[in-house]
Amino acid sequence: MRGLGTIVNGLAIIIGGVLGIFLKRFLKERYQDTIMKATGFSTIFLALAGTLSQMLVIEEGKLSIAGSMNVIISMVIGALIGEIIDIDAMFEKFGNWLKIKTGSQKDNQFVYGFVSASLTVSIGAMAIMGAIQDGIYGNHATLFAKAVLDFVIILIMASSMGKGCIFAFIPVVLLQGTITFLSAGLAGFMTTDILNHLDMVGNILIFCVGVNLVWPQTVKVANLLPALIVTIVFTLAF
Repeated sequence: MRGLGTIVNGLAIIIGGVLGIFLKRFLKERYQDTIMKATGFSTIFLALAGTLSQMLVIEEGKLSIAGSMNVIISMVIGALIGEIIDIDAMFEKFGNWLKIKTGSQKDNQFVYGFVSASLTVSIGAMAIMGAIQDGIYGNHATLFAKAVLDFVIILIMASSMGKGCIFAFIPVVLLQGTITFLSAGLAGFMTTDILNHLDMVGNILIFCVGVNLVWPQTVKVANLLPALIVTIVFTLAF
C-alpha cells in the first residue's frame, strides 16, 4: 500500500505527542526547561554528526572535506529566497490558526512547539528518501524507522513544549505524502550525490532547530528551507 509509511509516521507523532503531554503534567517547570535544553543539545550534536559524516572523507589516507561549496551556496541562496517569501511567518500564521481552532489560546508555547517540532521531524534525507521508496517500491522500512525516531523526539519535545508538538504530523504527512505521490517522476533525479547533499543541508537545518531549542528564536529555520531545493538544483547543474 503506497503511503502506508507516511500514515504510520503521522500516527507515531500523534501518539508520541499525546504521551508527552501526559508526562508534562507530572513535571515541574524547571524540569521542563532542563528537558528542552537537553533535547536541544542532543539535536545539535546528532545533526552535527550527520553533517560531518557526509562532509568528511578520506582520500589517499588524508582527511578532507567534500561538498562545502554546495552547502555554502545552498544555504546562502536558500536563506535569501526564504527571507523574501518569509516562510517563517507562514509557519507561525498557520500555527496561530491551529491554536485558535484547537481552543489553545491560553497555551503560550503552542506556536513555538508546533514550529520547532515540525521543522525537527519534517526535514532531512530520511524523510525524502523514505517517501520515494514508499512511492516507487512500496518499501516502508525507512519511514517505519523514522516513525520510531519521531515518536521518541515528539514525546520528549511535547513533555516540555506542550500540545503544539502533536500537530507536527500535518507538515510531515503533507510533505512525505506529496513526495510519495510524485516519486515516479522524481526517481530518476534522486542520485547518490543529491541524497548526500540533501543529508548535509538537512542536518544543518536540524542543527539550527537544536540551537533554537536551547536559545529560543535565534534562527528563522523555516526561512532556510529553500536551501533543500537549491542543493538539488546545484547538484544537478554541477
